[in-house]
Amino acid sequence: MRKIVAFEQVSLDGFFVDAKGDMSWAHKQDAEWNAFTAGNAGGNGALLFGRKTYEMMASFWPKPMAMQVAPKVAEGMNNLSKFVFSRTLESVSWKNTTLLKGDLVTSVAEMKQESGPDMVILGSGSIVSQLSAKGLIDEFQIIVNPLILGAGRTLFEGVPGRISLRLLKTRAFGNGNVILYYVPEGIAVTS
Repeated sequence: MRKIVAFEQVSLDGFFVDAKGDMSWAHKQDAEWNAFTAGNAGGNGALLFGRKTYEMMASFWPKPMAMQVAPKVAEGMNNLSKFVFSRTLESVSWKNTTLLKGDLVTSVAEMKQESGPDMVILGSGSIVSQLSAKGLIDEFQIIVNPLILGAGRTLFEGVPGRISLRLLKTRAFGNGNVILYYVPEGIAVTS
């Protein structure tokens, strides 16, 4: 069974995008952080995106600028299998990308049963909240950035109940980021 991991960046006050939908604040560069992200991108997983995150990623990673700024991450992002869920996109052009128009929860539940690499959600807050509510995310890797945005969107908007998590480990970086690794312990969905 394939595992689904949500790899997400949030501000100290819990937002994954600011009030304007921007997440450029989450891209703090330093050698330690860059090595960590390059190692992640060098894995053999598959990526899951919603339309907005896909369009943002596809507008950067296949471009020459990405190869200049972060060559190992760009290589990984371009070579990994990618699945984008969208009701509005008609086609996708980024290398190794599959467009899925079916029901998100049903499609992901089926994909989890297939053989293949684990899947990682980057950004895509609506996907995180929908899959969290149905107990389909196996691990949350949450990077807390040392800044306060004051307003924005949280990852778990629309989750109808409490989801208890168990902390596996943490890692602090010199740039102030802290990554928290959690697994779900249980879901108490309320109507």
